[in-house]
Amino acid sequence: MNATVLLHVFDQLKASRILVLGDLILDRYTWGNAERISQEAPIVVLHADEQQTLAGGAANVCHLAQGLGAQVCSASVIGEDAAGDTLRHMLRACDVQCDLVLTDPTRPTTVKERFVGRAGGRHPNQILRVDHEVRSPLEPALQEQLIEGLQSTIPDHDVLLISDYGKGVCTSQTLRAAIHTALRHHVLVLVDPARGTDYQNYRGVTLIKPNRAELEQATRMTIDMPGEAVAAGRQLCAQLDVEHAVITLDRDGMAIVGRDGDGEIVPTATRSVYDITGAGDMALAMLGVAIGGGANPLDATRLANVAAGLEVERMGVSVIHPDEIRAKLANRRSVGLEKIVTRDQAASIAAIQRKLRHRVVLTNGCFDLLHAGHVASLSEAAACGDLLIVGMNSDQSIRRLKGNGRPIIGQSDRAAMLAALENVDLVVPFDEDTPHALLHVIRPDVLVKGGSYSVDQVAGHEVVEAYGGDVVVTRLLEGISTTNLVTKIRQQLDTPRVVNEAA
Repeated sequence: MNATVLLHVFDQLKASRILVLGDLILDRYTWGNAERISQEAPIVVLHADEQQTLAGGAANVCHLAQGLGAQVCSASVIGEDAAGDTLRHMLRACDVQCDLVLTDPTRPTTVKERFVGRAGGRHPNQILRVDHEVRSPLEPALQEQLIEGLQSTIPDHDVLLISDYGKGVCTSQTLRAAIHTALRHHVLVLVDPARGTDYQNYRGVTLIKPNRAELEQATRMTIDMPGEAVAAGRQLCAQLDVEHAVITLDRDGMAIVGRDGDGEIVPTATRSVYDITGAGDMALAMLGVAIGGGANPLDATRLANVAAGLEVERMGVSVIHPDEIRAKLANRRSVGLEKIVTRDQAASIAAIQRKLRHRVVLTNGCFDLLHAGHVASLSEAAACGDLLIVGMNSDQSIRRLKGNGRPIIGQSDRAAMLAALENVDLVVPFDEDTPHALLHVIRPDVLVKGGSYSVDQVAGHEVVEAYGGDVVVTRLLEGISTTNLVTKIRQQLDTPRVVNEAA
């Protein structure tokens, strides 16, 4: 999909109400320089210089979804300890509702402690991780209290995200009660499953998001190639009666498979991976925000792929904000037919670009028999800003303007040729005789026209100048025009050929 169209999808998402059920984890990081090998044992000595505490597991999903603009409520159990108090405070500090975060004095809050070393000025790497946790299921009384809270709260939400880390909160009974309640009240259910658990616990959910290893374990299928993930995902949908499976494939991006068997690979861009911590949480959060906000599952997966890619470029867990998603999508240049959009899509994309302080340029014309003059004019137009939109007269419009013999090249082929040019970002076919309607809706910062016109002769100049935009006339290549080319071709066709009989 065109990144600018995906940007339009993202910008149109409505704010969703998300309930996150799962294991809250406190992530602690100790940073330092890995200076030498210890004399006491063959281990690295870390000279610590910084410590950091972050929300992890389902708590991280809450933070990430909240950062993307959702209203978030957390449902979980923590220990009666300092780590639990810290987690509750962190969630409340970012406006996550915590009434369903229960306390169990008999079990500790899960803590993952990571030691990260720098060496020789290179990117930091984890040296060691220490986990403080228990994995036993909740006690029956506490489990029942959590279930009752879920049953009363789930109907007030658009999406239930289940972030199962296998630490005892997501018991079989709790999952069955939560999923049944959500489906009965038409609440979407998205699951990030725990490795090694019984996947039948997730039966009937809207979407399940295993990674490569988890899907292999659940289906007993080997996944060496992305296409094999589609086949395994298809089997998983059938096994669990789920609507969609989204499989995260690390360097190979993601695969999405529907219950009907249709599947698609969403590739990821080549990037420097600093730390994969939190990438799965980011994918789940974005899937919930996007699907809950009105996006279809495929577009939601594409957005999740972008967001997870941003996450792995950073060390540790980091909240990704909407403007970062917008900036990432705005900096992707699309190719081919995916650039051809409607007037309303172009207007939304232009509005987003202006929010990012990018300069939007529009030029227009028939572009029948694309020639060197067109290419030169488009190149100059692209140099006037950051996003070049080409308004292209439809076949019907050209017939009214130039007669029944035109266009020579049909509308779909003309649009495809324009879209193939690297400096063209969007192509918008229009039926009117002038670009006035386009200009009123898209409101470009710059209107560009190639030719020998003066500025006040450019169609639509008064529209652009009225709201403070600029009008630019680019140079004309003498003797090069579609009309001249058509005349020359016809003359050559009418000239009798001389056949060399001796040959």
